[in-house]
Amino acid sequence: MAQSLHEINLSSLSWKNIKNDSLDLEYAVTIPRSIANTLLKELEETLCYYTGDLAKIKVFGKIYPLPRQQVAFGDPGISYTYSGITVPALPWTPAILSIRDFLFKLKGIKYDFVLVNKYRNGNDHMGEHRDNEPDLDPNFPIASVSFGAERPFILKHRDARKPGPNKKAIPKITINLEHGSVLLMNPPTNEVWYHSLPTRKRILGARINLTFRKMRTKNIS
Repeated sequence: MAQSLHEINLSSLSWKNIKNDSLDLEYAVTIPRSIANTLLKELEETLCYYTGDLAKIKVFGKIYPLPRQQVAFGDPGISYTYSGITVPALPWTPAILSIRDFLFKLKGIKYDFVLVNKYRNGNDHMGEHRDNEPDLDPNFPIASVSFGAERPFILKHRDARKPGPNKKAIPKITINLEHGSVLLMNPPTNEVWYHSLPTRKRILGARINLTFRKMRTKNIS
């Protein structure tokens, strides 16, 4: 599989650049469908997701079941804290390591952590948030790699979320994340823009998303 990813002709890729007020995104379908299909099958067959407390999330002080399945991988000793939970990085698997190496070839960034989310169907979702936790190095983009069912990814400026007269009429940005695509959220996007993956009940298929991150320091959990 690593060899197949290695053989992709990067010069033929067509990137879409999306810029707005503090928004800087790059998007392209970088992985051919045949390779993406094989990777999705391997991920479906090999990934085991967190259970118990690691399958829960804290929202406004209350604990809820995570509305999707999740697991993390990374370099030794790394963990990631967000929304009141700390997830430990499991050792890299061959399939996920091959995707990380592909991103290094693509953008020259060697990511040391990845959060994997499986959306089993259109009922699974992700609420509005920013990936701006202290664990993350803000100087590097977050790379989002998608496999499976196409889902809309929505970004909303922080000032468009404010109540009353402080609210600004800044249009939201919607990107349909396709099978085999890569989305780069370049700085300072995550400081200013919230993003979400809303429910889409008509979608029956599963989607696996891998968000590769560069950590500020290697924190021993």
